[in-house]
Amino acid sequence: MLLLDANLSGRRIGRVLRTSGHDVLALSEEIMLEGLDDTDVLALATTEGRILITRNSRDFAPILREWAEAGRQHAGCVLVLGFDHGEFDAIVRGIDALLRQCPSQEGWEDLVLALSRTGRRGSQAPRG
Repeated sequence: MLLLDANLSGRRIGRVLRTSGHDVLALSEEIMLEGLDDTDVLALATTEGRILITRNSRDFAPILREWAEAGRQHAGCVLVLGFDHGEFDAIVRGIDALLRQCPSQEGWEDLVLALSRTGRRGSQAPRG
Protein backbone atom coordinates (compact mmCIF):
# COMPACT_ATOMS: atom_id res chain seq x y z
CA MET A 1 0.00 0.00 0.00
CA LEU A 2 1.40 3.35 -1.12
CA LEU A 3 0.67 7.02 -0.54
CA LEU A 4 1.94 9.37 -3.24
CA ASP A 5 2.61 12.84 -1.89
CA ALA A 6 0.99 15.74 -3.73
CA ASN A 7 4.24 16.46 -5.60
CA LEU A 8 4.00 13.15 -7.51
CA SER A 9 1.47 12.66 -10.29
CA GLY A 10 -1.32 10.29 -9.41
CA ARG A 11 -2.26 10.15 -13.06
CA ARG A 12 1.20 9.48 -14.48
CA ILE A 13 2.79 7.54 -11.60
CA GLY A 14 -0.10 6.26 -9.50
CA ARG A 15 -2.00 4.82 -12.44
CA VAL A 16 1.01 2.84 -13.67
CA LEU A 17 1.71 1.50 -10.17
CA ARG A 18 -1.96 0.50 -9.84
CA THR A 19 -1.74 -1.32 -13.16
CA SER A 20 1.21 -3.24 -11.69
CA GLY A 21 -1.07 -4.36 -8.85
CA HIS A 22 -0.17 -1.84 -6.13
CA ASP A 23 -2.76 -0.20 -3.89
CA VAL A 24 -2.04 3.53 -4.39
CA LEU A 25 -3.61 6.57 -2.77
CA ALA A 26 -2.43 9.74 -4.56
CA LEU A 27 -2.92 13.05 -2.77
CA SER A 28 -3.06 14.84 -6.14
CA GLU A 29 -6.26 12.90 -6.89
CA GLU A 30 -7.97 13.47 -3.54
CA ILE A 31 -9.55 16.91 -3.26
CA MET A 32 -10.40 16.34 0.42
CA LEU A 33 -6.70 15.89 1.20
CA GLU A 34 -5.52 18.93 -0.76
CA GLY A 35 -3.18 21.18 1.23
CA LEU A 36 -2.58 18.64 3.98
CA ASP A 37 0.37 19.58 6.21
CA ASP A 38 3.47 17.38 5.75
CA THR A 39 3.29 16.01 9.30
CA ASP A 40 -0.35 15.12 8.67
CA VAL A 41 0.62 13.42 5.40
CA LEU A 42 3.05 11.15 7.26
CA ALA A 43 0.43 10.54 9.96
CA LEU A 44 -2.15 9.59 7.31
CA ALA A 45 0.29 7.20 5.65
CA THR A 46 1.06 5.67 9.04
CA THR A 47 -2.59 5.31 10.05
CA GLU A 48 -3.43 3.61 6.76
CA GLY A 49 -0.27 1.46 6.75
CA ARG A 50 0.94 3.05 3.50
CA ILE A 51 4.52 3.66 2.39
CA LEU A 52 4.87 7.39 1.76
CA ILE A 53 6.53 8.30 -1.54
CA THR A 54 7.60 11.94 -1.89
CA ARG A 55 9.93 14.28 -3.76
CA ASN A 56 9.92 16.60 -0.75
CA SER A 57 13.00 15.40 1.11
CA ARG A 58 13.74 18.91 2.38
CA ASP A 59 10.64 18.86 4.59
CA PHE A 60 10.18 15.14 5.22
CA ALA A 61 13.77 14.25 6.23
CA PRO A 62 13.57 16.40 9.40
CA ILE A 63 10.05 15.14 10.18
CA LEU A 64 11.20 11.52 9.83
CA ARG A 65 14.20 12.27 12.06
CA GLU A 66 11.92 13.83 14.70
CA TRP A 67 9.64 10.82 14.61
CA ALA A 68 12.60 8.45 14.99
CA GLU A 69 13.98 10.42 17.92
CA ALA A 70 10.54 10.40 19.56
CA GLY A 71 10.14 6.65 18.98
CA ARG A 72 7.15 7.21 16.66
CA GLN A 73 6.73 4.52 14.07
CA HIS A 74 5.71 4.97 10.44
CA ALA A 75 4.91 2.60 7.58
CA GLY A 76 8.00 3.48 5.52
CA CYS A 77 9.07 6.27 3.21
CA VAL A 78 10.76 6.64 -0.16
CA LEU A 79 12.41 10.00 -0.84
CA VAL A 80 12.64 10.54 -4.61
CA LEU A 81 15.78 12.57 -5.34
CA GLY A 82 17.33 14.09 -8.45
CA PHE A 83 14.69 13.19 -11.03
CA ASP A 84 13.16 15.79 -13.30
CA HIS A 85 9.42 16.22 -12.92
CA GLY A 86 8.80 14.58 -16.31
CA GLU A 87 10.78 11.39 -15.63
CA PHE A 88 7.68 9.42 -14.71
CA ASP A 89 8.83 6.10 -16.17
CA ALA A 90 12.16 6.16 -14.35
CA ILE A 91 10.47 7.00 -11.06
CA VAL A 92 7.92 4.20 -11.50
CA ARG A 93 10.66 1.69 -12.38
CA GLY A 94 12.63 2.73 -9.29
CA ILE A 95 9.65 2.46 -6.96
CA ASP A 96 8.66 -0.89 -8.45
CA ALA A 97 12.22 -2.20 -7.99
CA LEU A 98 12.25 -1.13 -4.33
CA LEU A 99 8.91 -2.83 -3.74
CA ARG A 100 10.18 -6.05 -5.34
CA GLN A 101 13.27 -5.96 -3.10
CA CYS A 102 11.11 -5.56 -0.01
CA PRO A 103 7.67 -6.98 -0.88
CA SER A 104 6.41 -7.30 2.70
CA GLN A 105 4.60 -4.25 4.11
CA GLU A 106 5.96 -5.14 7.55
CA GLY A 107 9.50 -4.96 6.17
CA TRP A 108 8.97 -1.26 5.44
CA GLU A 109 8.13 -0.26 9.02
CA ASP A 110 10.37 2.71 9.94
CA LEU A 111 12.42 2.19 6.77
CA VAL A 112 13.47 5.30 4.85
CA LEU A 113 14.97 4.84 1.40
CA ALA A 114 16.20 7.42 -1.07
CA LEU A 115 15.50 6.68 -4.70
CA SER A 116 17.93 8.57 -6.91
CA ARG A 117 19.38 8.38 -10.39
CA THR A 118 22.61 6.99 -8.94
CA GLY A 119 20.87 4.15 -7.11
CA ARG A 120 19.15 3.79 -3.80
CA ARG A 121 20.34 4.70 -0.38
CA GLY A 122 18.57 3.74 2.76
CA SER A 123 18.48 3.77 6.47
CA GLN A 124 16.44 2.19 9.14
CA ALA A 125 15.37 4.56 11.86
CA PRO A 126 16.94 3.57 15.17
CA ARG A 127 14.66 2.18 17.82
CA GLY A 128 14.86 4.16 21.03
